[in-house]
Amino acid sequence: MMRNRNVDRDVEKGLGGAGKLKILRLLLQNPDHAFTRYEIGKTVPNDPVSIRNNLKTLIQIDWVTPYHVHHLSKYAINMRHETVKRLAVFLRDIRYL
Repeated sequence: MMRNRNVDRDVEKGLGGAGKLKILRLLLQNPDHAFTRYEIGKTVPNDPVSIRNNLKTLIQIDWVTPYHVHHLSKYAINMRHETVKRLAVFLRDIRYL
């Protein structure tokens, strides 16, 4: 089977650190909720700059969808993305979620 270079790149970017994994865990555990960066920061023990940078990366690869509600930016998992769906199954199987 031939490898898909785009999937390789996205997985490497998306899983490239504990901070991103913790954000993904929070969002995957609550797929119907959009979180502010402040809400994410209360759950994910990381500094605000790292959270912002991790969210930026996850948005670039389309794993997280940003929403703008009035003056707030909120973030939710993109469960329509095939890689995210498969990642959710994998993380549940290994009991990370």
